[in-house]
Amino acid sequence: MDGSDAAALTDDVGFLLSRASGLVVRASNASLAGHGLRVRSYSVLLLAADSVEGVSQRELADVLGLDPSQVVLLVDELVTAGLVERRPSPTDRRTRLVVATDAGRVARARAGVDVDATLTRQLAELTAGEQLLLRELLTRLVAGGRAAVRV
Repeated sequence: MDGSDAAALTDDVGFLLSRASGLVVRASNASLAGHGLRVRSYSVLLLAADSVEGVSQRELADVLGLDPSQVVLLVDELVTAGLVERRPSPTDRRTRLVVATDAGRVARARAGVDVDATLTRQLAELTAGEQLLLRELLTRLVAGGRAAVRV
């Protein structure tokens, strides 16, 4: 591949987003491995641990942009590990809420320290202001993308 091919890719925002995501996910998975987690399972645990009442699998699928069947498998893994449990919703008999166990809250806190340190290293090339701007822009892209999918 010559330099013009590489230049074409670096002009492609989709490629850059995908590449940056891959780098962060691989580094995060490496830091989570010692906790028995990966990015997706950690994301489920984080949402469950940060929700007082718990979160439905449907909500998890929506927030994470995953197929509900994928969420079921992630929750099953976390249940087996003793990090979350499924509880009946007090407002809808058909809905089960995913709630972090005490062990899950501890695991989330410990894993969060490692993930935060990994992300700090991944974003070290950016100033604090650039990191804030990046987060704001990505948040807008994700929110816009979720709205576009619903249309």
